[in-house]
Amino acid sequence: MEALSLAPRRLLLVDPCDQCRRLQPHLEEAGWLVSSQSLDQAQAASYDIGLLRLRTEHLLRPEGVKHLISRSGTEWIALVDPLAEDVQGLDEFIGEWFFDALALPVDLPRLQGLLGRAFGIARLRGIGTRRGDQHELLGQSRPLRELRKQLARLGPSDRPVLILGESGSGKELVARTLHRMSRRVGQPFVSFNCGMLPEAETANLLFSHQGKLVAANGGTLFLDAIHDLPQGQHERLLNCLRSKVLRHADGESLALDLRVLASSREDLEERVEQGTFHPGLRQWLEQNRLTITPLRKRQGDIALLASYFVELYSLEAGRRSTHFSEEALAAMVRHRWPGNVRELASRVRRGYALAEGGPIEADDLGLHSAPVDAVPLGTLEDYKRRAEYQALCDALAHYSSNLSHAAKVLGVSRPTFYRLLHKHQLL
Repeated sequence: MEALSLAPRRLLLVDPCDQCRRLQPHLEEAGWLVSSQSLDQAQAASYDIGLLRLRTEHLLRPEGVKHLISRSGTEWIALVDPLAEDVQGLDEFIGEWFFDALALPVDLPRLQGLLGRAFGIARLRGIGTRRGDQHELLGQSRPLRELRKQLARLGPSDRPVLILGESGSGKELVARTLHRMSRRVGQPFVSFNCGMLPEAETANLLFSHQGKLVAANGGTLFLDAIHDLPQGQHERLLNCLRSKVLRHADGESLALDLRVLASSREDLEERVEQGTFHPGLRQWLEQNRLTITPLRKRQGDIALLASYFVELYSLEAGRRSTHFSEEALAAMVRHRWPGNVRELASRVRRGYALAEGGPIEADDLGLHSAPVDAVPLGTLEDYKRRAEYQALCDALAHYSSNLSHAAKVLGVSRPTFYRLLHKHQLL
């Protein structure tokens, strides 16, 4: 155990400034093996924890940061450049993508404490990933039950499926689930993000002798963010998929036997109308279509998922579990969850670490306040409907595992409670 604790912990410092570099000797003295790279270089780096100087440019063009963090499988801390502190959406971006953040110039002891906690949570995250991320399909809401039905129907098929959903909603998890339910389960599952590289590199990675189409042959190819595929490659991809033949530039060809799944955050029909997506490719991909409902529209699943994450992290840490305070539950119900389940997992990881065994508070989750969204004046019926909806959400947040008790607390029968849940599309 002692040898494990003395092993160097690898820290990647991305886009560092002079202030950041002055931290390096102190961090190395504390046992960190520090490397510094640009954002582009960092995509291929190996490390245990990430530290990124968050600049205005990152907030205005966040795709590179999002791709780096979502593919890293670990925790990140932001060092916020003073010029970025007034950029709109900063707090939401940090809450969705980072374990925590500090303003530059940083307080070194506080940074070291954050790095230690992030490293511990990253180890739990790695164990959880190896066990599988089926939690993202947990839920008793109507949209989740419908999604599971569609997965059961489409899983055994060999036909393509287009998976639509917001960032963080679990599109790749759905694709992996479809692969596991298919006859190709023992063959490769190959994922490729279509929008992160220049067109020439994208073409090479897809169509070359060592490309993704070859690697996935016999199994499943998942084309993530298909809406971002460079236009020059649309027709070539469509021809490969239709003919089931990959023709190389040297004249060689390879018969293709694979299932293609694709995901998009955007409506491909709109892209076709704008002239930025090939109509034939869209038609081929949309032979079957799955839509993942955003977490904010699945209020009844929020507390269930959050409790699952707490149980998972406490189990892996070998510590007793904890619970959410009343304020934290209310804050989670009212939060809009722009990062969906991925954001929820990130905030609960952070909250569990900061709570240190006590109840998880809203502040621990980075939800410092939970104001009810301002709504325009309406009729008395409008107010009654909103009040009814909020009461149901609060009951689900507290008693999602015991709906009979939730109905009792609201003073209605169980059949009435179910009728109201269906009326407001919460079940």
